Amino acid sequence: MAEPNYAGNIIVILANLPDFLRTPILKKRMMEFFEMPDLERKQLINNALEAGPTIPFPNFAKLFKTWLEILTTLPEDQRSGLFSAYVDEISEHPQKLITFNLDGILEIFLLLDNEKQNIISQSVKKIIDNLEDERKRRLLLVIPDNAQAHLKF
Repeated sequence: MAEPNYAGNIIVILANLPDFLRTPILKKRMMEFFEMPDLERKQLINNALEAGPTIPFPNFAKLFKTWLEILTTLPEDQRSGLFSAYVDEISEHPQKLITFNLDGILEIFLLLDNEKQNIISQSVKKIIDNLEDERKRRLLLVIPDNAQAHLKF
């Protein structure tokens, strides 16, 4: 029997919260990520990738925008650590990204101000540039061209 997706359930709950509650709760959960053992981190990433596409997009959009905004406030090593965890999982299993509304995700990214977009772009680009060639190739196959252009690949 499959283990309950507690992280996924938390994600769904967070997506439905108003901004003033969602932001501090999400930031606290994100900071807890860095205290987790690697196995728990990997499970959390898998749960988030599983839960994301099941959330109605308007709710997901609010949650994702909040997540991105919080990421821009973190030190580079933490931001890179969190993005790396997602990029590692997606580069090993690119099909996990296909179920997301990638055009909608790009639109959310583009709602950020230019400074925040640059912070995110630089971090993601650095991580992807450092991937082994085959993993990088698999990842870039599922990232739409318009998103690659905005991330400056």
